[in-house]
Amino acid sequence: MNWLILILAGLMEVSFTFCLGKTKTATGRELTLWWFGFMAALALSMYLMAKAAERLPIGTVYPVWTGIGAVGAVVVGIVFFHEPATFWRILFLSTLILSIIGLKVLG
Repeated sequence: MNWLILILAGLMEVSFTFCLGKTKTATGRELTLWWFGFMAALALSMYLMAKAAERLPIGTVYPVWTGIGAVGAVVVGIVFFHEPATFWRILFLSTLILSIIGLKVLG
């Protein structure tokens, strides 16, 4: 259950980066709504990470949380914001994913 909470916390981090990306082009009321979404996802992400840290080692929780967020942010950038999907970005993204899996296996 704690790993599920940690994964949800990481997905909320991806959500707040998506909202942040949307604020770059939004105006008026739409901008306000994206900022509200950013703040809500940020708060939920922090809360869930803190809940996961109650039972899992912080040395595992924080790297996994940031790893999910980093991988998710790159994927969101490529899929929704048309950022380049170069060989090097995918290679280093893959090494990050393998590192997160390694922490889970060893933890």
